[in-house]
Amino acid sequence: MTYTGQVAVGGPHDLRRLDEVEIRKLAVGPLANDVYLLTCRRTGAQLLVDAADAPDDVLDLVRAGSPAGRLDGVVTTHRHADHLRALAPVVAATGASSAAGEPDADAVAAASGVPVGRRLRHGDVLRVGALDFEVVALRGHTPGSVALAYREPDDVAEPEAVPGRVHLFTGDSLFPGGVGNTDRDPARFASLLSDVVGRVFDRFDDATWVYPGHGADTTLGAERPHLAEWRERGW
Repeated sequence: MTYTGQVAVGGPHDLRRLDEVEIRKLAVGPLANDVYLLTCRRTGAQLLVDAADAPDDVLDLVRAGSPAGRLDGVVTTHRHADHLRALAPVVAATGASSAAGEPDADAVAAASGVPVGRRLRHGDVLRVGALDFEVVALRGHTPGSVALAYREPDDVAEPEAVPGRVHLFTGDSLFPGGVGNTDRDPARFASLLSDVVGRVFDRFDDATWVYPGHGADTTLGAERPHLAEWRERGW
């Protein structure tokens, strides 16, 4: 079936199969957090983005990508509790390493009880099997919020693949309809919008697929016409 990104808490995960990677999306918890499992098709290595809640469901997701339950790492996109409630049991069950944006790393470790083995900085490259994920720091929702960018190869064969398309896992920094919550703080909003424009919209094209921390997916092409509106309204 064609990937839609439409998932509901208690329902099945959605799957997008590309040439190099399989992307699985699952909704968990009272805030319907989106959890993403990224599986390298060449090596079987797996990365989880936000072990948000419902650890048994998250571990089932891991096993959907790897019957042996292999999980190489977990990236926590930011320090808010709803994005890391399952981090400790998932790491305990799999032995996965933990990574988070450097300014949020201490808070993630304190809230989860899991040491952060890798502190991510803007421009870092996180390698998972044969896959490279670029770290994009998006400061404002929290000081250490990060997104991950993966680019498809130029030569593709899978039906859903698009040559060179970027897939961007944005946590709570970018959603359909706007940037993440900055609590009506003008400085935080200005910081987040500046990073989202300069580090995302100015770099990546309209085909870029956005996988947010809650709710439906979107593309940069769908959101780009509204940037001036977001700036004017201040959220």
